Amino acid sequence: MDKNKVKRIVFKFGTNILRNEEGDICLSRLYSFIEDIARLYKEGKEVLIVTSGAVGLGVKKLGMKTPETVVDKQAAASIGQPMLIEIWQDGFDRFGINISQILLIEDDFSNRKRYLSLRSTLSRLLEAGIIPVINQNDVILPSELEHVSFSDNDKLSALVASKLDADLLVMVSDIDGLFDKNPKEYKDAKLIQTVQKVTPKIEKLAQGASLGGRGGMITKLNAAKVVTNSGSNAMIVNGLVPNIIKKVFSEEHIGTLFLSNNKLSSKQRWIAYATNVRGEIIVNKGAKAALIEKQTSLLPIGITSINGKFEAGEVVCIFDEENNEFARGVANYNSDECEKIKGLHSVEIKNVLGYMQSDDVINKDNLVLL
Repeated sequence: MDKNKVKRIVFKFGTNILRNEEGDICLSRLYSFIEDIARLYKEGKEVLIVTSGAVGLGVKKLGMKTPETVVDKQAAASIGQPMLIEIWQDGFDRFGINISQILLIEDDFSNRKRYLSLRSTLSRLLEAGIIPVINQNDVILPSELEHVSFSDNDKLSALVASKLDADLLVMVSDIDGLFDKNPKEYKDAKLIQTVQKVTPKIEKLAQGASLGGRGGMITKLNAAKVVTNSGSNAMIVNGLVPNIIKKVFSEEHIGTLFLSNNKLSSKQRWIAYATNVRGEIIVNKGAKAALIEKQTSLLPIGITSINGKFEAGEVVCIFDEENNEFARGVANYNSDECEKIKGLHSVEIKNVLGYMQSDDVINKDNLVLL
């Protein structure tokens, strides 16, 4: 990857890297990040920032060591978010750079109309020379805090980077990158400088979440997979290293670089990585082979069962009979209709439902293999 050719960059800052040991924002470190980002901005780069830290700041104000309930976390987020955005604004004001605040939930990406609206808004902000500062809206959605594997800012940053056609996602953490073994347990652990593809073997190198944050190495690898499968590059770097952002864009090789693999279209990216997918369609071996080898549409005869509730036009997961998800697609029928026509020939759809919207359950043009 030629970093000189990178135009659009998403920076993700985790809770641990923004706070000091007392739980307060580490202003000297954050302002150092801002100074280096401002330099990139003035060089003509387009920048988006995904920031954690609102809950941590609010907890401190509430006099808690750790929030005990989801409501505590929501209250902490409502207190901490204005504090967090004020700090970012103050820093960029010193360089004459304007920022905006964007608070998102996963449904903003799952619903295609909302996603397209969000994409248009973010694109307009970048055109106007504004740096969007993005965080999850933890105040209004309890599930954002209850289900870590689906709701962390690593995932959010990956969705922003992939759906906004960013050239690079830089995840600024408190670790040097991905190691061949846990560096906290093994002194001979070696940093992996470049990852060609996030394979199951690479994923096994990940460990659990960091203390104080909601993301860990596994969430960063998942984020890297989303970004690289969307045709972009990703990095994990250590924000405790002085001038880390400046070093990333110098000739120094630092952190772990994940290289892009595929180039999915915008629509394919939305289908493949739509969040909050509630529906599942299980298919037989013949249907799986047809979808993978012949890249056909999914017909009702190949469906063995339906899980979850979904409407026509929503993205659903496609599983084989061994419970392996291998594709996603936009359903032409809702879950109740799919339940009625599963296992049938297409010509039987009208007799069963009284109408036929399409002879396939998922058209090949709206299906993406994972």
